[in-house]
Amino acid sequence: MTPEIDDYFAVLKSEHGADSLARVEEMLEPRRRSDQRHPLQQAAKWVLPGIPQQPWHDPYAYPELQPLVTALEENHAQIKAEQELAWEQRRAAFSDYEHYLVRQRNWQALYLYRDGALNEEAAATAPTAYKVLKEHAVDTDVICPLLESHFSTLLPGAAIKPHCDLWNFSINLHLAVDIPEGAAIRVAEETRSWEEGKCLLFDYSFEHEAWNDGDRTRTCLLADLWHPDTTLPERAALTMLMNEIQKMMAG
Repeated sequence: MTPEIDDYFAVLKSEHGADSLARVEEMLEPRRRSDQRHPLQQAAKWVLPGIPQQPWHDPYAYPELQPLVTALEENHAQIKAEQELAWEQRRAAFSDYEHYLVRQRNWQALYLYRDGALNEEAAATAPTAYKVLKEHAVDTDVICPLLESHFSTLLPGAAIKPHCDLWNFSINLHLAVDIPEGAAIRVAEETRSWEEGKCLLFDYSFEHEAWNDGDRTRTCLLADLWHPDTTLPERAALTMLMNEIQKMMAG
């Protein structure tokens, strides 16, 4: 770790207790054994110990996330109508999705939140989704500032190859906006279909893939949220840590 990270961790521990960052520090141990991970988590870069090794989660089970899940589902019809209008009339607002592993033209994204802030242009393009996300994820600090929220549109025939995302301390929420027959997602060893107007929640440090074998686009609204089993000091430490690592890699 760098002196800046050490100093910030020291401040957090002085405020929240000497053991408040024990799991983060354990995660950083170079001798940490990979066999502590689930076999289908092996490709994830960072695995915070103590997070349940559970691929799928009940989106209604966490009080912290419940207001966001409820608001998304209650506003589904308007969110869908605005997304469809944007897809028809403002296609330039969408871009090829750039996953850290791949960029795909048949996987289009309209960003609502990115680089630690709301995308102000989305307030006009997708006002209902923007408002719900701001009120129930950004203003409440349940969104992970290291990641993003976007409309994810898979074109007919598109597939996302099996992969693990970078870490397990955030969790992925999907609102099923427009779902054709033939679209599905596999996380770990279980495959599910989206139910239009409902949310799915899963730990994407586990191997997962998705596909659209339907005859029209498949769209979900995705949000990267803090895993409910992380603490506030851990979230602060992880945000600072990962931002510093990104700076070092960029330099």
